[in-house]
Amino acid sequence: MLAWQELGVREGVLSVIGSGGKTTLLATLARELPGPVILCTTTHMLPFPGIPLLPGDEIQPVREALLRERVMCLGRPDEKGKLTAPALSMSQLQTLAPWVLVEADGSTRLPLKAHAPYEPVIPPESQHTILVAGASGFGRPIAQTVHRPERFCSLTGASPEDLVTPELAARGIVREGLATQVLLNQVEEREDWAAAQAFARALEGSGIAVWAGSLRREHLERLQ
Repeated sequence: MLAWQELGVREGVLSVIGSGGKTTLLATLARELPGPVILCTTTHMLPFPGIPLLPGDEIQPVREALLRERVMCLGRPDEKGKLTAPALSMSQLQTLAPWVLVEADGSTRLPLKAHAPYEPVIPPESQHTILVAGASGFGRPIAQTVHRPERFCSLTGASPEDLVTPELAARGIVREGLATQVLLNQVEEREDWAAAQAFARALEGSGIAVWAGSLRREHLERLQ
């Protein structure tokens, strides 16, 4: 089963947040979805290699481009080369493509993240939010593996030098309360599945659905 089918991605606006594979998930979904796709951000994101880019300031150029290309990325590069949000609203983008995929927060390429009070920037039109976490962060010190470690420690009661356990990562997600669907990415080897199962058990009763696996290996499983 393809990732978009496994994750139940519906037509409309999808927001992806967290760390440990956001960009890979967005690229995977854009490749798999059976129709026109717009990729964009509400904050900042890197361009997608091989995907045509438009500023996203006017409707007609985007409409014409989507007649030639199934997937378009919208945004203007800033001084660091990252893309900013398009000027067109999410409501306008929805009239141009059945799927609008949004990277709704930033990270520093670490496998795990805690969100600042002003994050994530999920558009009101978003019908679906997926939080991504990276299993490669388990067993490593919070200070080395979590973006915004001070926020993570505040949420979980841990110290920066403590090792991230699956249970601790799950506690932070529950206390943030930002999503009802979590994808634990970077479950690469057979021995990683024990940690994935522990992560899922720690989220039991939270109302959060859990998928785990490896986007790189194109394998995902629902754990609860």
